[in-house]
Parts: sequence; structure tokens; C-alpha cells
Amino acid sequence: MSTVANLVVGLIGLLHVYILVLEMFLWDKPVGLRAFGQTREFATATKVLAANQGLYNGFLAAGLFWGLGLGDAGTGVKLFFLGCVLVAGVYGAATASRRILWIQALPAAVGLTLVLLA
Repeated sequence: MSTVANLVVGLIGLLHVYILVLEMFLWDKPVGLRAFGQTREFATATKVLAANQGLYNGFLAAGLFWGLGLGDAGTGVKLFFLGCVLVAGVYGAATASRRILWIQALPAAVGLTLVLLA
């Protein structure tokens, strides 16, 4: 069970690295515009804000990878950062887009459950 839990934690970490890249580097590029359903004008006006947002996603990924790197001693770290991802996902779903609930919050909830069961 811990192997499955760690795999899910790793995938969530990789997802947040991908979000970092989208928000920090591709926000106003075609792939970023499609991913977030925005206009070029809006993306240009909010590019600095998006980069900041992307940096925070990088911190979430770093925390998840740190927890994985600690092995069995990293359970608390994984739970903390998965909890942060879950809260961010619920908040994002409530304020920005319901898609965030499925893309970010649900995987975090599954990861939390698996880590707790492992």
C-alpha cells in the first residue's frame, strides 16, 4: 500500500511541476491560453501574478518530493503538503474554476487517504 501511496504522491508532485511550468513560463503562450481558457490580453495583464502562483505550485511539489525523499520518516511532511494541495484545490474550485476540484483537490484527497492507510 505504501508503494501505491508514494506513487500517487509523486504523480501529484509532478502535476504541480507541470502547473508551475504552465503558470510561470507558458501563461501567455497558446498552450497556457488553452489550459486556462483565457484571452491573450488577459494573460498579458496577469502574467506576473500567474508566475507568482506558479512559484507556489513549485513549493507544493518540492514539499511532496521532500516527503518522498524522507522515506517512512516523511509521512508527516507528505500529509502536510497534501493537505495544502487539498485546501488550495478546494479554494480554487470555489473561487476560480470548478475544474480545479477534479484536477487538484480530488487527487490530493486520494493521496491523503492512501498515505493515511499505508
